Amino acid sequence: MSPEIAPRRVSFDWSRTPLHWIPGEPTATHVINVLHLLLPAGERWFVKVLKEGLPLVSDPELRADVKGFMGQEATHSVQHTHVLDHLAAQRLDTADFTKYVDFLFERLLGERPPLNAPIPAREWLRFRLSVVAAIEQFTAVLGDWVLAADGLDLVGADEIMLDLLRWHGAEEVEHRAVAFDMYQHCGGTGTARYARRIAGMAVTAPVTLHLWLWGTAYLIRHDPQLAGRLRYSLKEHERAVRKGLLPAWRELGAAVPRYLRRSYHPSQEGSLSRAVEYLKRSPAARAAA
Repeated sequence: MSPEIAPRRVSFDWSRTPLHWIPGEPTATHVINVLHLLLPAGERWFVKVLKEGLPLVSDPELRADVKGFMGQEATHSVQHTHVLDHLAAQRLDTADFTKYVDFLFERLLGERPPLNAPIPAREWLRFRLSVVAAIEQFTAVLGDWVLAADGLDLVGADEIMLDLLRWHGAEEVEHRAVAFDMYQHCGGTGTARYARRIAGMAVTAPVTLHLWLWGTAYLIRHDPQLAGRLRYSLKEHERAVRKGLLPAWRELGAAVPRYLRRSYHPSQEGSLSRAVEYLKRSPAARAAA
């Protein structure tokens, strides 16, 4: 049986975490740091969209899972915001980038269609639910990856940052199916529902890739310790992948065709047992229990 989905009110002490928390690996550090740029606004948006759709959920078990999901995502948003404050304290200001992320979620994907597009309210909600489900496909894959990423331990990555990432990743695996199940419940029926699911991924995959590459380049360019001596490069990225510090492109890319199968369900994604085991020993989760 799946565990009950409920938020864990964790906290982290960032006072000793260095800017390059993967020692000697600024590119790998900042590729992962893009999460802190995207998730505060993104996960607040998840909560808003699911709250908007919650009155449409008639199944009591799914309704309980959705409420637990919302609580977890709200906590994730808060904790990643604290990391942005930590970066700013180290003279890496991210406001010029995050304002675009805020615009994406608050305006382009807000409660009303952009530019007053004549899209019925129910259809606009279904589309946004499909986008949440598609994003959650990637977060589950990333969560499962970081739980097994021994390379980060081997190079001495900061323990506090690793706990944040693995606590978050474990919860992403734990609630991996909730957004998908809510979309299936609220997204219509038959071919139309499947087509909306495809549309959600067709938007999510390229936009996520664009934001990730742009965000990494931004962080490296504005890193005060690098002082312009380094630029983001795919060569450095691939070197970090080979060292086990980043997930492989093929691992992330393979998540898309899996998701597009008509028979697919996110319960097939990642290792729930590994996620639950980590949550039992996570320092932050144990302190919050």
